[in-house]
Amino acid sequence: MLIPLETYAVEKSISKIVTNQHKTEEILVESLPEAGINLYATEREGMLENFRLHLLSGDKYLPFWFNVSNQTYWPNTFYKDINQDGKKELIFVLTTGYGNDIVKQNVHVFHQIKTNLGNSYKEILVDNPMAIILKNVKTKLTKTEAIINIGTKKTVLKIDKIGINSKDLFPDISISNISKIEILDNKLTAIIGATISPAGGYVGDFHITYTFKDKMYQLEKIKFIPNK
Repeated sequence: MLIPLETYAVEKSISKIVTNQHKTEEILVESLPEAGINLYATEREGMLENFRLHLLSGDKYLPFWFNVSNQTYWPNTFYKDINQDGKKELIFVLTTGYGNDIVKQNVHVFHQIKTNLGNSYKEILVDNPMAIILKNVKTKLTKTEAIINIGTKKTVLKIDKIGINSKDLFPDISISNISKIEILDNKLTAIIGATISPAGGYVGDFHITYTFKDKMYQLEKIKFIPNK
């Protein structure tokens, strides 16, 4: 469904260090020499937590970050200019859950800033993609059609062509089973799946493209791409 994107992230390392104060085992989950950062976390009960972002200017502690401990889904890092200001932003994509046809991700974006200790990074707010969908999308599910309205754009999907029995349909189109973050055409993009039935009911994705405006990342455009 998604095209792999070029990133500057180096291969993740499973090397570990032990902090002196609490004897807590930390894992190096990401290293990005170009940006001068290392990302560490501790592992507990299938989750990575207690994140620490090591910068040349010092450490940032991120106690509210969580990521599954399965290395396949370790944090994904991008170092790209996503707001076209001539400087690269630091983007961390965290996976908080996964399963059959389910992926849950969230994103943290940092802008470069200058401090007395040199260049550092400041986290910038990113509008919640589900809030964007609630504000901009209207859906309706009947026994014969799945209807998606985004502004004046209307998409109608015929249930018989999808091959779903009408008795197995949800009351309405379910949004959010697949929630992924990508950088597409140097733009921060959230991809949210839509389903109409518990089994085999995936019908397509909402693509939310962000723009940097009023000191935060907010909606630039949203579109629905039906499953082929």
